[in-house]
Amino acid sequence: MPRLRLALAQTNPIVGDFSGNIVHILDAARRAWDAGADILVTGEMALSGYPIEDLAQEPSFLREASTAVQTLASRLVEEGLGELIVVVGHPDGPHAPRSLGTSNAPTAIAQNCASVLQHGVAQARYVKHHLPNYSVFDEYRIFIPGDELLVMRIRGVDVALVICEDLWREGGPVSRVLDADAGLLLVINASPFERDKNEVRLPLVTRRAVETETIVAYANIVGGQDDLVFDGDSVIVDERGEILGRAPQFREHLLVVDVEPNAATDPVELDHVARIALTARDTTPAPLDPDVAELPDAHEQLWNALVLGLRDYVEKNGFRTVVLGLSGGIDSSVCAALAADAIGAERVFGVSMPSRYSSEHSKDDAEDLAERIGLHYSVEAIGELVQPIETQLGLTGTAAENVQARIRGIILMAESNMHGHLVLTTGNKTELAVGYSTIYGDSAGGFAPIKDVPKLLVWELARWRNEHARAIGEVEPIPNNSIEKPPSAELRPDQTDQDTLPPYEVLDAILELYVSERLGRRDVVARGFDAETVNFVANLVDRSEWKRRQGAIGPKISGMAFGRDRRLPITSRPAG
Repeated sequence: MPRLRLALAQTNPIVGDFSGNIVHILDAARRAWDAGADILVTGEMALSGYPIEDLAQEPSFLREASTAVQTLASRLVEEGLGELIVVVGHPDGPHAPRSLGTSNAPTAIAQNCASVLQHGVAQARYVKHHLPNYSVFDEYRIFIPGDELLVMRIRGVDVALVICEDLWREGGPVSRVLDADAGLLLVINASPFERDKNEVRLPLVTRRAVETETIVAYANIVGGQDDLVFDGDSVIVDERGEILGRAPQFREHLLVVDVEPNAATDPVELDHVARIALTARDTTPAPLDPDVAELPDAHEQLWNALVLGLRDYVEKNGFRTVVLGLSGGIDSSVCAALAADAIGAERVFGVSMPSRYSSEHSKDDAEDLAERIGLHYSVEAIGELVQPIETQLGLTGTAAENVQARIRGIILMAESNMHGHLVLTTGNKTELAVGYSTIYGDSAGGFAPIKDVPKLLVWELARWRNEHARAIGEVEPIPNNSIEKPPSAELRPDQTDQDTLPPYEVLDAILELYVSERLGRRDVVARGFDAETVNFVANLVDRSEWKRRQGAIGPKISGMAFGRDRRLPITSRPAG
């Protein structure tokens, strides 16, 4: 049985940074070659970054991408790596526009491709067939689909190649892999992280390996891109469904694995199947030990996703530091701990902004947090700033409460303007859902680390982070009092969240059904919830859409995040 050595490069590209992304791929190619690999597989759009959104409709961007493909091929030869077979994902174009045949319909001039590089040229190219148009994906709008399966004969093995969604769709190009008698299937991916997604993704890869009777090598990119987080977790599964190799989550990695696919037979001519033959390196090195990373538990995965999303937003957008308000509450405490884990406590600036309603324990908890984490800490009391506005405008009630939040927003944005900090907003998904924030106040900022984290999960993550610190002999970053005390905005005397909201156990459960599962109000009531409470919550959600449109982005960790996932009208009058 022939043996091939595969290297899967789990890289962290930046959209549009062709030269930088080439450097990362070349580094992976050099290490793959030194490790004796025959084939290096990169992720979907590893050359350009992903998603490129409407950059796919800019001819100049596509010409840059085409130039980058050839530059990478030439650089491989210059560095003595010309024999290595490199599969690289990239956009291709501009092509003649695809017209949908109706007036003003969107056109596409690009294709989502994988090129096979060797000896300084692109020996073959595969075009993605199935273009997802759901959730965060908008590919049908910007890409032209392909219709051919690519099969490469390498060292007596037929190797098929597909891109991401092509693996997920029944009856797509993967259905031809068995007919083509391929022994190995390469799948390049840009698959974003979601809670529990591995419970779907790995079984799919395993099922496809068994169905097609091939070894499946699934290579995914890693890193944060705006509100998306790519977790890597690249994997190689044999035709019996057993894992041969697995890369770690949330970090760059080169996974090198020996595979023994079935030998190629005389090919049968099939429609929409392109075949090429490629040479492989002469040497066959000694077998490798297995490289199989273990997944951490669910809370650690979520924490790592949030940390990576925040870190990459800061680093890729050129921020040196971040600033956030520290209230002593659970949300700002978790955000501060995430920021310190992401970029280091020395780059995190926390500002306590007490009002005349702030309790002593809240001020103490904020200072305690800062000391535990080791971040920069300052106090800017807002009482003397709020009073003249309240007096001049005669503010009372909600207006007087909200001006406090807006003064805090002004302070943080002023700190940002003075020192170049990125302002982090500290609102969670539950607050965002029901509009429990002040527009241009505590919602002001550039990035929202826990935007997709419901309130109950915020507490769970806080407890996990402290337990993790204890386990590795470090100081618990989050004061226990911040976890245990009733949450409050402290904008009026003795205020708590539950003055105006249902208990979070009830609220989060209703929001899961109404927002994430898209159930109507009657359907939520039918699940056993009080009708008056459901209508109250649903009304809050519906009339807060305008706030969410203006909010900062944050890492998506669920299957239904506010933003790309959920696009609803602001002006509407929902039935029932």
